[in-house]
Amino acid sequence: VQLQACGGGLVQDGDSLRLSCAASGSTFSYYRMGWFRQAPGKEREFVAAISGTDRYKLYADSVKGRFTISRENIENTVYLQMNSLKADDTAVYYCAADERWATASRMISGYTYWGQGTQVTVSS
Repeated sequence: VQLQACGGGLVQDGDSLRLSCAASGSTFSYYRMGWFRQAPGKEREFVAAISGTDRYKLYADSVKGRFTISRENIENTVYLQMNSLKADDTAVYYCAADERWATASRMISGYTYWGQGTQVTVSS
């Protein structure tokens, strides 16, 4: 499966953004999806994940209550709605996919396919 993430940009503290990740090449509902991020000088970290049938959703503690992951299987797209953005949310955001669709995962090792990343910059 090929993944294309978009929707990043430069926003101010407290603003919102919605990231999208479009998948192509396979039946989308047979993939768990995840969002990860990597800030300069830091390791890639988990943000949010969703199982193939939308039954399970996971969030990092740092984004819980502010970010929402969702998917539209008909559109082959996963979204990350980000509200109340903070400077600490500044990072390159990556979407990821894996065939273990029945569950969601926080682990980088839980994903086989990765998109190219989209930059989110939050100015304070």
